Amino acid sequence: MSIDLLRAPQFLVTHSGGFHADELLSSVILTRIFPDAQILRTRDAQAITPADDRIIYDVGRGYDVEARIFDHHQKDAPLREDGQPYSSFGLIWKHFGPAYLTAFGVPEEHQGSILRSFDTGFVLPVDLVDNGALSPSAACPQLGDLTLPLLLESLKPVFDDDAEGAEDRAFQNALSVARAFVEASIARKAAKARAESQVMAAIEAAGPSRVLELPRGMPFRPAVLKAGADHLLFVVTPRGPAEWTIGGIRKNNDDFAQRADLPLAWAGLTDADLEAASGVPGAKFCHNGRFIAVASSREAAIRMAELAVAEAEAQGI
Repeated sequence: MSIDLLRAPQFLVTHSGGFHADELLSSVILTRIFPDAQILRTRDAQAITPADDRIIYDVGRGYDVEARIFDHHQKDAPLREDGQPYSSFGLIWKHFGPAYLTAFGVPEEHQGSILRSFDTGFVLPVDLVDNGALSPSAACPQLGDLTLPLLLESLKPVFDDDAEGAEDRAFQNALSVARAFVEASIARKAAKARAESQVMAAIEAAGPSRVLELPRGMPFRPAVLKAGADHLLFVVTPRGPAEWTIGGIRKNNDDFAQRADLPLAWAGLTDADLEAASGVPGAKFCHNGRFIAVASSREAAIRMAELAVAEAEAQGI
């Protein structure tokens, strides 16, 4: 049987009964790509047999990309290249991840890095927990019951809820929760990729200047490190219609140590006091920690940043 992997199916088939994070999250991926397909939760032998009108996952005891069946419960269960086990979520992400990102609106040039980081940081832990290769309570002793797989499974009906359709209704409710987490994670990764592109362009435009000006607040440190822009000391960004910030660049992720601090004479001052100390009209605030200051205009912010650079250079930075 040869089936186009992305040919729109009529059914997305997974098992009935109690649900787990892996088929829930797989359903999130597949319903984004195939919004018109119907989720069919069943263990009926005919329904879980590969056919042209369906994608089968987490059931069926087979893994065959051409036949579009993605289970991991069989004796010869699929493993990653490093020997770690797949759940259905990992298999679905492996084969449908690019189509999901396209359907989500992620530009093709950003998809490679997002595919990898989402797999490593989100998909793989779900795979490991589902296969018993990672215990949430062992990985996070204080937060074991609050990890995403267990939180999603907590949405299953209680043991004595015998109402007809209770499990399917719970699945649908849990699906919306799972969707929110997947989409939030992908959106943040896509935003990080967009920010990196903009910061890289700003670094190029700044040239040898030790002040980086950005068009808005955004994550910038990863791109600064990636670009090897070790000469940069401060970042200027607009904040609202009448405020601009002057911020330092942290040396590492573990503390607030900056490549250079704002001038000591500015620490904790506001408005007229800060204007007098800095000599910059429009200077509004400088944090006691000297890692951020605020000005009322771009011109004032740039001037404050230039003064901060001059002081840092006088100190040999």
